[in-house]
Amino acid sequence: MARDWSKLDESDVRVRPGKGTRPRSKRRPAHADAVTAMVVGKDRGRWTCAVDGDPAHLVVAMRARELGRTSVVIGDAVDVVGDTSGAVDTLARIVRVAERGSVLRRTADDTDPFERVVVANAERLLIVCALADPPPRQGFIDRCLVAAYAGGLEPVLCLTKADLAEPDALLAAYADLDFPVVVTRRDDEPAELRGMLAGGVSALVGHSGVGKSTLVNRLVPDAARRTGEVSAVGKGKHTSVTAVALPLPGGGWVVDTPGIRSFGLAHIEPDDIVAAFPEFVAVAEECPPGCGHRGSPEDPDCYLDSVIASGEARPGRLASLRRLLASRAGAEDPGEA
Repeated sequence: MARDWSKLDESDVRVRPGKGTRPRSKRRPAHADAVTAMVVGKDRGRWTCAVDGDPAHLVVAMRARELGRTSVVIGDAVDVVGDTSGAVDTLARIVRVAERGSVLRRTADDTDPFERVVVANAERLLIVCALADPPPRQGFIDRCLVAAYAGGLEPVLCLTKADLAEPDALLAAYADLDFPVVVTRRDDEPAELRGMLAGGVSALVGHSGVGKSTLVNRLVPDAARRTGEVSAVGKGKHTSVTAVALPLPGGGWVVDTPGIRSFGLAHIEPDDIVAAFPEFVAVAEECPPGCGHRGSPEDPDCYLDSVIASGEARPGRLASLRRLLASRAGAEDPGEA
């Protein structure tokens, strides 16, 4: 007998249920019980965090699923939930990453469009450069300065091995930039530098052989043990390609960045550098679109020279600014860290 389809309604249609009947929601847990921590180490999907910035209270955490692929780097201030006791074989979750006050970024080279955040929330960038053995490379220093200015960090130039060569020539090259410079010797304690770094977060960069490891070991006498503690709580052993934050005995942190081999500056625009030179900012806005502010012949219509003509800035400041801009444009050898 044929079925009379005209007498059927939606209640007669069998609907196959989905995999779940619970409606999806965009609401996320408030995590009111979260504790604040600073990221001090990372190893293959596991982050070591100092709860409330206490180097004695380290916990291991994974990134919560709700964060997706949100970047978490050394120096980040994060909210952590779960087991935050720091006991062996416990694992917490990072559920929030606070807005960053500063960022040290780099790209693989000057043509790489993908920027990498190396350190977050550092107050200063300590650029370690030897006066001899190996000889100083001004192009690398300039690139570090560009990265510091663009990322909101205060640059500090640390000249090591002053027992082998005089610092006068290098000091003169950076005299017009008005940033702190510290000169150290292999046979002397870095007391001035220790006082300068106390109480804040400082990132260290430098070429192999310039004495950066010696400085770290003097600033943090138990640096080797501390590095072991940070790496041991992750999945594997800390390697030379991983940054790590180490606590200073008098308070504060130093972030050793042995993995930075070069500073590609593809992510930095000329105006990012000009912003670090207040006397040129307003005039730079009057320059033609696309001006690189490097002057003739690259930018013949650049207005920055008018600031010098009016006596509102020292000629050395403009020369230093344009040297940094040339470094950003690839006119200088980027060098290796």
